[in-house]
Amino acid sequence: MSATVHSLGRTAAPSLTPMTNLVAADLNHVNQVILSRMQSEIALIPELAGHLIAGGGKRMRPMLTLACARLLDYAGTRHHKLAAAVEFIHTATLLHDDVVDGSGLRRGRRTANIIWGNSASVLVGDFLFSRAFELMVEDGSIRALRILANASAVIAEGEVNQLTAQGQIDTPEERYLEIIHAKTAALFAAACRIAAVVAERDNAVEEALDAYGRNLGIAFQLIDDAIDYASDGATMGKDAGDDFRDGKVTLPVILAHARGNDADRQFWKDAMEGRRVSDEDLSHANRLLRATGAIEDTLGRARTYGQRAIDALGRFPSGVAKAALVEAVEFAIARAY
Repeated sequence: MSATVHSLGRTAAPSLTPMTNLVAADLNHVNQVILSRMQSEIALIPELAGHLIAGGGKRMRPMLTLACARLLDYAGTRHHKLAAAVEFIHTATLLHDDVVDGSGLRRGRRTANIIWGNSASVLVGDFLFSRAFELMVEDGSIRALRILANASAVIAEGEVNQLTAQGQIDTPEERYLEIIHAKTAALFAAACRIAAVVAERDNAVEEALDAYGRNLGIAFQLIDDAIDYASDGATMGKDAGDDFRDGKVTLPVILAHARGNDADRQFWKDAMEGRRVSDEDLSHANRLLRATGAIEDTLGRARTYGQRAIDALGRFPSGVAKAALVEAVEFAIARAY
């Protein structure tokens, strides 16, 4: 897989357009659910929630629920509320993450915590989590509720795990992969898996869609880790080098630290502990990442997980839905190129 040559023989740059077109009508229904359920008599709630929900996000996770339902030829409407629940869970975690990280930009806009403060962001995040669970209960499926509730718990565990690893330069690669399995991949997996529940398919189909979403989620996060160093703020929609300044020990840093000399390892230790956070330090970090091949190897791992996601779709027949899901993987990878 690359940015220009794809597994289906396409030569144009991959995009989410095929998936967006595939689920456009369903996504309109999901957006109506989102809009109605984020309302409250407390004016700050829809104001703050709307700032993030309407802030240019791709709706990738709920679109995955809708696209997987199309893959399974599901013709009902249950997935609309569940896809909205997925988006509420995702938005709630973003609100909480930005408070924890002290982030100033999200999708190129000022974060809610900067505008309204940390307390409001946390509490509105809690409100959105509650709305998500209301939607799950309304669906009536204990199975769907169990999948999304478990994902919510796993995400929270992953965030705490990442918090306790912050600044710890000796974090092993295995632990880091555990963190991103939890904080990113779990919701991708659940978003895909619940499509099999509403379509009343067997466990083998559930597992296949779970594997697709989980591997896509890991690839997506690894690409994010790489472009935090290899891209710029305008491209990323957040401050360039945020992970570096926050002391987040991501895979590129783990690899560069392991491959560096004593001076390099001391630099990474100082940086992750908050003693080397200037623009000059960030430039030095980028030089070390490139010299050790850490960025390219992170991208290589992302491509491997992306291929695993595509392979997980092997049991399903070819068609528009499957092609769109494959291209969604290719899009996730191509963001780094």
